Amino acid sequence: MFARLALVVVLLAIIFGGIFGWKYHTAQQMAAAQAGGPPPAAIAATTVKQENWRPYIQVVGSLSAVAGIEVSSEVGGLVSAIHFNSGEHVTQGKLLLELDDETDQAALKGLEAERRLALLKYQRAAQLIKDKSVSKSDFDEARATLDNTSAQVESQRALLEKKQIRAPFDGRLGIRRVDLGEYLTPGAAIVPLEQLDPIYADFTLPERELSRITEGQTIAVQVQAYPDRRFEGHIIAIDPGIQVGSRSFRVRAQLENADSSLRPGMFADVRVMMPTEDSVITIPGEAISYAPYGDSVFLIEEKDGKKMVSRRQIQTGNTRNGRVEVVSGLQVGDEIVSAGHNKLRNGQPVLVDDKPAPSERAPGA
Repeated sequence: MFARLALVVVLLAIIFGGIFGWKYHTAQQMAAAQAGGPPPAAIAATTVKQENWRPYIQVVGSLSAVAGIEVSSEVGGLVSAIHFNSGEHVTQGKLLLELDDETDQAALKGLEAERRLALLKYQRAAQLIKDKSVSKSDFDEARATLDNTSAQVESQRALLEKKQIRAPFDGRLGIRRVDLGEYLTPGAAIVPLEQLDPIYADFTLPERELSRITEGQTIAVQVQAYPDRRFEGHIIAIDPGIQVGSRSFRVRAQLENADSSLRPGMFADVRVMMPTEDSVITIPGEAISYAPYGDSVFLIEEKDGKKMVSRRQIQTGNTRNGRVEVVSGLQVGDEIVSAGHNKLRNGQPVLVDDKPAPSERAPGA
């Protein structure tokens, strides 16, 4: 009985001793790990660079045609012929549409006959007045009748000319608004006509920018239809006055548009380029931790042969092509964390990966 009890006690002592020994060993390992600090975190690094940036003023504007109208008719009439297609490019003077003119042609023939008769009477009177066979008043009356009938003929020809609607300038036609056989009233729209090359970009700037804007200054325009393209032009006109309500002034620039990519009415993101370049300090945008109390980066420093990180507050400026201007807080050549900074804290050792951050890799890498 006593031997069995002793055996149980020995077995329990061995079991509990093993458990407590294992826990003690684990605790010792954890304490040793904590004493040695956290393991290095793998990060991507980059250096602060100095670049030359050309400053610009960014505003929104809209595109407008150099010349744009709704082609219409001065006179009424029935559409007898259509000589254009919707979307066609036309040159100045091209015949677009004809109105029925049979009645007017007949009236012209009658007026021309009256003019011929008036001319004969005038010529006869001119011969007779030399012999004083007719009075001076009869001669003057014959001449006045000839002038009157000639004027009526010219007026009728002008009316016939107005019934042939022609393109007033080179441009691209829009969608046709009329059909063959339709009766047009004076002023009725026939088809839109826009001159697309060149094209204007109109925008407004606050009055504080007036001293920085001059005619001939370069602009760059981007539109939503072609986000990857940049269209360049130059300023051709500046309003002489400031708008009282908004304290701004209007500016017009001209852009080449040979392929008709730009269309009137488009929303334009306009950048007015300054004539000189500024030297700026830049870092990739993904290296910055944005917070309400201020922006910061992790600066990489070497201590006791190990690379450690410390948080550094910075002041940022303009952004361009994924890089951000640093106004203060860093110097050229400083090494900072460009990827992996979300898992870092002050004083933590880091292991720098040989690969750069994704934004700094070459295309296809």
